[in-house]
Amino acid sequence: MDARTAVSRIAPAITRRDCLALAAALWGTSAALGDIPQPQPWPRPKPQPALALPTLNGEPWKLSEQAGQAVLLNFWASWCEPCRAEMPSLERLAARHAQAGLQLLAVNFREPPDTVRRFVSTTGMALPVLMDADGSVAKSLGIGIFPTTVVVDRRGRIRFTVTGERAWDQEPATRWLRDVLQSA
Repeated sequence: MDARTAVSRIAPAITRRDCLALAAALWGTSAALGDIPQPQPWPRPKPQPALALPTLNGEPWKLSEQAGQAVLLNFWASWCEPCRAEMPSLERLAARHAQAGLQLLAVNFREPPDTVRRFVSTTGMALPVLMDADGSVAKSLGIGIFPTTVVVDRRGRIRFTVTGERAWDQEPATRWLRDVLQSA
């Protein structure tokens, strides 16, 4: 049995508590159970990768073409319970700030398009979906825990990332985004 098959068999049984405990064990963080995810600034000396991905429908999408818009890229997978749990708050955030120039995209991590389409169809998810089919974009951003959200300002610079489930339409997340949304 290959690794992907093994993960697909156990993934539905993984809980939020399991994800946080695994993250703490693997990365040596202080992510004790119940800790609230906090924004981590993008390291200044670290170069920002060019971000270009296809949409679920195969259309090209490039961060460099989103000038003037604040962009949130939420990296998720359908087997990830915390990812599924935070989706409704992301959708409410996107609806609330669409007129302010916020573009919120759900970046699927390494799942086949049919799996993603089925997930979108059965859940009614309304966010645009980008496909990180081989995981290279997540890797270039240092993402190894899901969900992780990357927040990009209107000039196309990554401001910060947040790892873990978050209520994006409530404090403190709305406070974190206020500066990004108000900047010109």
